[in-house]
Amino acid sequence: MQLQLTKPICFFDLETTGTNVAKDRIVEISILKIFPNGNKESRTWLVNPEMPIPAESEAIHGISDEKVANEPTFKQLSKEIYKMIRDSDLAGFNSDRFDIPLLVEEMLRADVDFDMKNMVSVDVQTIFHKMEKRTLEAAYKFYCDKSLDDAHSAEADTMATYEVLLAQLERYPELENDIKKLSEFTTRKQSLDFAGFIGLDENEQPIFSFGKHKGRTVDEVMEAEPGYFGWILNADFPLYTKKVLTQIKLSKLNNKI
Repeated sequence: MQLQLTKPICFFDLETTGTNVAKDRIVEISILKIFPNGNKESRTWLVNPEMPIPAESEAIHGISDEKVANEPTFKQLSKEIYKMIRDSDLAGFNSDRFDIPLLVEEMLRADVDFDMKNMVSVDVQTIFHKMEKRTLEAAYKFYCDKSLDDAHSAEADTMATYEVLLAQLERYPELENDIKKLSEFTTRKQSLDFAGFIGLDENEQPIFSFGKHKGRTVDEVMEAEPGYFGWILNADFPLYTKKVLTQIKLSKLNNKI
């Protein structure tokens, strides 16, 4: 089977210093780019995270401080990585909730104005959980009848994720071989930022999805409590959340002019 594509799609996987999207850093990234004609391009980079790698994270992926000490930082790699993915849709395993948000944070820290307005994403884990509810290793064994011997190697996980999606399309005829349809199927909830702090109400208006103003529109809160915007910008929220909130505020100001 071959994916039905109208544009390239990049399957990718990250190994990181931890699971905090706002604070943790990438130590390895692997990208498998699939073109509409079936051609493939694959790249893997080790990354100096510019912070210590916790022992518990090293125990999972095997990447130590010493291993990445002389590797380039993400900022040094960012333009090369962005060039590879900027014309593509994205796919991964648990990517909507972790890999994509963390990748976007790294891009914004590197001053790359990364935006997904012209991209869709397919989270292969969501398909698996909706259909079978297991882990990547189990998914690989279940769908492909192979053992994932090198689990938590970004390159092995990336290739396995791609193969699992192809096998899922073969197994479930109700799944359409269409990236936009797969993206819709794997989207868990509607939000404007990856972290889910800013959602949409039934009228498609931005609302806060957390804290004391949960469920209230952003416009309403900004009007009643202008200092809330500044608090979010100075607090420990993901950069992309701050970017989305700033865009909403600027749009409102422009509409008043």
